[in-house]
Amino acid sequence: MANHLGLRAALISLLIFLLFLAGWHFATLPPTTTSAATVAPQTQQDEDYAKLMGKSKESESKVTGFPNPAQMGLAMRKHLSDPFYDNGPNDKGIGIQLGYSLARVGLGFSIAALVAIPLGFVLGMSPLMQRALNPFIQILKPISPLAWMPLALYTIKDSSISGVFVIFICSIWPMLLNTSFGVAAVRREWINVARTLEVSALRKALLVILPAAAPTILTGMRISMGIAWLVIVAAEMLVGGTGIGYFVWNEWNNLSLTSVMFAILLIGVVGMLLDLIFARLQQFVSYVD
Repeated sequence: MANHLGLRAALISLLIFLLFLAGWHFATLPPTTTSAATVAPQTQQDEDYAKLMGKSKESESKVTGFPNPAQMGLAMRKHLSDPFYDNGPNDKGIGIQLGYSLARVGLGFSIAALVAIPLGFVLGMSPLMQRALNPFIQILKPISPLAWMPLALYTIKDSSISGVFVIFICSIWPMLLNTSFGVAAVRREWINVARTLEVSALRKALLVILPAAAPTILTGMRISMGIAWLVIVAAEMLVGGTGIGYFVWNEWNNLSLTSVMFAILLIGVVGMLLDLIFARLQQFVSYVD
């Protein structure tokens, strides 16, 4: 039954995708009438003059019209055929740009986890600390991560590390709050049994509370990763240099819509894979109460 449902869902998804491609193709068909001004030059001299005036075939494909599926396919093949080339600061392969973004997200997310999970344990186990820190959390949590960027650039004076800091800021709150909630929601009976057996505080935290709160903690980590991947694109657009966000902005400045669309598609695919990783981890630590 589950296999049949999965197969039918896959067929419907394929049908939706094909309809989308067909609609995209027909929406981007060129007009049937061709003016004399758009006729391609016939001689080498005319072609050179068109290039000089910015009206060559190559430049027209960049600045006029929305890309069709075939042009998109060519752009994908071009970027994926050599994803790790490096021709200088403003011309790097998509693989290198993606690697920079993943490294920033991974570093900022890891630092946030090292801070948020232990602090969440403290808040979940101590109602006093929860009440004391709650006003600060409620004030800092709604602030947009990008609002911290000017302060980060001013104090850190490094755009790449500032990006990591922004990822840290946006990742910490879901993990902190979910960990605190998960720890506070552990059944009192399990904690009382551990207390009766005179288990030390560290063993109780690692062997009783952590396994019980792990699904909620993983949920917070999954949410944080999703937010971090959203924010890194905007942060890299602001600071420039390297990364998938900078790649999108740079290709927009080059008027290459196909490259922009390819980068958008890649951002979505990578985001989906990151979410799948955390979904699998969440299933691994889930249990039936």
